[in-house]
Amino acid sequence: MTPSSRLYPLSWSEAAALADAVRRRGGKVVTTNGCFDLLHAGHVQYLEDARKLGDALIVGLNSDASVKRLKGAERPLNSSDARACVLGALRAVDAVVVYEEDTPTEFLKTVRPDIHVKGGDWDPEKMPETPLIRSWGGRVEVLRFVDGFSTTGLIERARDKDPRR
Repeated sequence: MTPSSRLYPLSWSEAAALADAVRRRGGKVVTTNGCFDLLHAGHVQYLEDARKLGDALIVGLNSDASVKRLKGAERPLNSSDARACVLGALRAVDAVVVYEEDTPTEFLKTVRPDIHVKGGDWDPEKMPETPLIRSWGGRVEVLRFVDGFSTTGLIERARDKDPRR
């Protein structure tokens, strides 16, 4: 898939078709998921590392309602369409799919990744999606956490700024 042909977000059926096409070519499908509200260098490094594990990276993106339930009434700062657009512009990302649930379970059932990736602050044995991924022979990878980067930290620093400086 070339960057100029991508539209974001993709429908679930389009993402499943992409995953099937990658597997038919003998490739591996990698997924990750999250809110990705304010994209920062830690996200970019994480997504690049995830993409290196396979032949296509499909990102499951929490919907606006889901982010609000998970992060609080003041989030997200950016709409799901805006977040999908920014994620989709990254060379590491092959597709972005928005899901309404608070967990990526239904998204993962649709795409059926070979590898599902999370950041270093997750324990794969405690993740609800781990048994699902393993049920079709997939694996869960935890990538190193890039210190010093967090959306919540960025928001807190922005709020603490003295506008007179």
